[in-house]
Amino acid sequence: MDLKQLDYFVHVAELRSFSRAAVVLGIAQSALSRQVRALEIELRETLLLRNGRGVTLTEPGRRLLEHSLAILQRVGEARADMAASRDEPVGRITIGLPPTIGRQLTLPLIDGFRRRMPLAQLAIVEGLSSHVAEWIASGRVDLGLLYNPDMQPGLEFTPLLEEPLCLVQRAGDADAQDRAPLPIGELPQRRLVLPERAHVLRRLLETRAMHAGLRLDIAWEVSSVAAIIDLVCAGYGQAVLTASAVAASGRADLLAVRPILDPGLRTVLCRVVSSRQRATPLLRQATRLLSELARGLPQAAAASSLPG
Repeated sequence: MDLKQLDYFVHVAELRSFSRAAVVLGIAQSALSRQVRALEIELRETLLLRNGRGVTLTEPGRRLLEHSLAILQRVGEARADMAASRDEPVGRITIGLPPTIGRQLTLPLIDGFRRRMPLAQLAIVEGLSSHVAEWIASGRVDLGLLYNPDMQPGLEFTPLLEEPLCLVQRAGDADAQDRAPLPIGELPQRRLVLPERAHVLRRLLETRAMHAGLRLDIAWEVSSVAAIIDLVCAGYGQAVLTASAVAASGRADLLAVRPILDPGLRTVLCRVVSSRQRATPLLRQATRLLSELARGLPQAAAASSLPG
């Protein structure tokens, strides 16, 4: 067992795919498979189950993933400590992003790392804001972006962008030309397509509706924002999203967006790090790069940039 094998295994386990891991690592898939198979032979355990959709972790694989993440993190800390006196960003850092902006930020992040931190390694994972917060608290993720996070001990939050929620409907609907703000009291008259209950937008909307004594008509629950927009375009209902999510979908010309008249219906995008994590040169530069890119997203034109 060596560090390269553990690193390869972690990439496959986190990406759930040998092909995607091979692309990220920049090696042939056959070579990656040999290294992971050698690890399985040495440990005398099956770590990954291959299927048509990728791979899944076995129970021994899940245990090894926990050990591997801890080992690689400690190795990265040792390298960073040795380079700290030179203020040189080296080691490995993992950034967590919500799916709604992961597609927009992944390529710019990798490009920025190549230019500014050529000796560092970057891993990007996507998850709901609540999941990213858990990963940062547990040390699996070093740095992330979250929407409307709940305050948690051990985490430091820096607001970056603020944006109101809007009603999203087909451009051809009867009242789609009315762009005046929609009073929140009119939402129960709309058949809504919303994310699942764990999604931050759903929690925010239902909390505001409860406070206003409103009962929402939820026609469909779909976890993917892209799928929600597909359903709205197909006439299955209307959605409550940010204008930036609509702009990022590439289908804004098919949709009409009206802000909802309620000052509490606003999303805040925050940068999050663990307060227990040492501010290495890599973490400082990665934090600066992530903040710059988040504030420069196309959605920033529809949102308010916050200081910090």
